[in-house]
Amino acid sequence: MSEKMGEWRRGLYCGQVSSGHIGSEVTLMGWAQRRRDHGGLIFIDLRDREGMVQLVFNPETGKEVHEKAHEVRSEFVLAVKGMVQKRPEGTENPELKTGLVEVAVKELRVLNDSAPLPFMIEDETDVAENTRLKYRYLDLRRPSLQGKLILRHRVAMATRNYLSENGFFEIETPVLTKSTPEGARDFLVPSRLSPGSFFALPQSPQLFKQILMISGFDRYFQIVRCFRDEDLRADRQPEFTQIDAEMSFVDRDDVIGVMEGLVTVMFREGIGVGLKPPFPRLTYAEAVGRFGLDNPDVRFGLELKDLTGALSGSGFKVFSEAASKGGVIKAICAKGAAEFSRKDLDDLTEVAVSFGAKGLAWVKLTSGGWQSPIAKFLSDGEKKAVEEALGAAEGDLILFAADRASIANTVLGRLRLNIGGRLGLIPEEGFSFVWVTEFPMLEYDEADKRYVAVHHPFTSPMDEDMDRLDTEPLKVRAKAYDLVLNGSEIGGGSIRIHRSDVQSRIFDKLGIGAEEAETRFGFLLEALKYGTPPHGGIAFGLDRVMAIMTGSESIRDVIAFPKTQKGTCLLSNAPSTVDQKQLDELFIRVAKKV
Repeated sequence: MSEKMGEWRRGLYCGQVSSGHIGSEVTLMGWAQRRRDHGGLIFIDLRDREGMVQLVFNPETGKEVHEKAHEVRSEFVLAVKGMVQKRPEGTENPELKTGLVEVAVKELRVLNDSAPLPFMIEDETDVAENTRLKYRYLDLRRPSLQGKLILRHRVAMATRNYLSENGFFEIETPVLTKSTPEGARDFLVPSRLSPGSFFALPQSPQLFKQILMISGFDRYFQIVRCFRDEDLRADRQPEFTQIDAEMSFVDRDDVIGVMEGLVTVMFREGIGVGLKPPFPRLTYAEAVGRFGLDNPDVRFGLELKDLTGALSGSGFKVFSEAASKGGVIKAICAKGAAEFSRKDLDDLTEVAVSFGAKGLAWVKLTSGGWQSPIAKFLSDGEKKAVEEALGAAEGDLILFAADRASIANTVLGRLRLNIGGRLGLIPEEGFSFVWVTEFPMLEYDEADKRYVAVHHPFTSPMDEDMDRLDTEPLKVRAKAYDLVLNGSEIGGGSIRIHRSDVQSRIFDKLGIGAEEAETRFGFLLEALKYGTPPHGGIAFGLDRVMAIMTGSESIRDVIAFPKTQKGTCLLSNAPSTVDQKQLDELFIRVAKKV
């Protein structure tokens, strides 16, 4: 049934047909969304990337064309010529961009037919995600998904235009590079020409963009593919896209100012939302102290309060022992949540335990006073101090965490988000940005018994904290900054170390000796000796930004060909085995999994 296009040329996209074209002949091409037979008339909705328009086939004006239209099925590829006309009164479709008009078809060509579909090409398709990913080429025909990818293009173009106008050059960095594992695992690529040696796919262009600053390019950016071999979640993929930027002769405020301008342009050009920088800032200590997490959702209250001073001498052993060991006692007050059932409290306890708590102490404030298993252990004075600190009143629910500060903050931070969702405190619309600054430079890894970098080992310490590096390393703050949107970190960066002696000190503190540093980062250390300017930068997760911008539950919905949560591509069946000849060429032997 397939026919050739011949001399036909598309004049308009389907979604471009409007009242201004009434009385004009148009040539359209696209996919048949659905066909409807209404007595003698046949209606076909023709769809392309710009939208959908209604076609009308009337047997009185073209019997042969009418008969051909009767054979059309969903997703047949069609080319039509016809006259644009106003829809009859009462048949307009205000939900459709082209809903005031229709095209009376006088010529029809079926350019290709389609096999029966595994699912309908509709936005509200009730089908398993794995099926959609297997037939991604069909899934990508859905208007909602196409709209997200078109929006992604607009945001990427706005990014390029803004950065170019602000003096940045887009420069590509290598995809086949050196393995410098620090954090996530590298994806390794064996080298045929250097048997036993491997390239690594870049987790980020970090070292090369610093070298570009040493090279004098001053302002660099790249919309770049990065790779991390890590466990996956809704907001992670083994390959992902960063908006990567670096600037010379700058401090933190310079970088933040330019990047706030970028984010403002992205949202204005992408979805027409006007942002008003400068965005609020919180230090890491403030963010964790008030919200429990370093990626705080500041759209609602329910903030953490420190009760260590009031309860350190409590008769409740969990509290007093935590305080005596240098821990903290903290709490949140959920307004009106005293009505939570026992099951609700059990569910919250499970959340707390999953993030490191040994249990969950709670109090319901009722007309009869404190209703809680711990009430009998606290004095009237302690109860009053708790209520005053939290602003608690009858009908409220108080949740406590007593442990090391890191655990107590994390537990209450996660409970805060859980309860915020239960109580409807988190707005469904809007965008709330906050910068988190002054992160710890180092943290101690109990498993490896060594210090590790919180961001990465090329982040500069705060100038005023340099003297603490040897005496109080965990109190050293970094010139690091993250941008958080609606509780999700969408970008992170820092001012870099530009002096080789400082970089060597940091490597030493991280347990990276001179020989290992030379092996892993020798080319950067060598470059730092030759007049490196002060510099800093940032990287935004484009996939994550687009997911939030479009209200998507997963970044998979804003990536054309994503991997599953197991890191596989159901469309191409990657990863896959390769034949022995390829393995032999690479001098690789595959070990059997035990």
